[in-house]
Amino acid sequence: MADPRIDFIELPSGETPAMQAFYGSAFGWAFTAFGPSYACTMTGDVDIGFQADAEERTTAILPAIRVDDLEAALADVERAGGTISRPIFAFPGGRRFHFTDPAGNELAAYQGD
Repeated sequence: MADPRIDFIELPSGETPAMQAFYGSAFGWAFTAFGPSYACTMTGDVDIGFQADAEERTTAILPAIRVDDLEAALADVERAGGTISRPIFAFPGGRRFHFTDPAGNELAAYQGD
C-alpha cells in the first residue's frame, strides 16, 4: 500500500437519503448504503460518507487516513502528542480510531478489511 493519506471524508448528516439525493443530483455521485443512517461513495479515490446516527456522527467533517497497521498508527499518534478521542472499533469494511491533533481537529485513522 502507498503512504498513509486522507482518502475518506465523513460528513455529519441529519438525514442520509436527503444527502444522497442532493450530492447525487448536484454531482452525479452514486452511493452504497450501509443501513438507514450511513452511506458512502465507493470510487476508491477520495470517498465521502454521510453519518446520520446521532450517537455515531461527529460535530464536524471527519477526514480519515488509511493506514497499513492500525495499532502502530494509534501508538504513533499518541507518541506524537495526539489524543485518542475514540479507541479502535470495527465498522463495515474495516476498523478505525478517532483522535484529535494539537489544534483540536478530530480525524480518524483506519485499516480496511
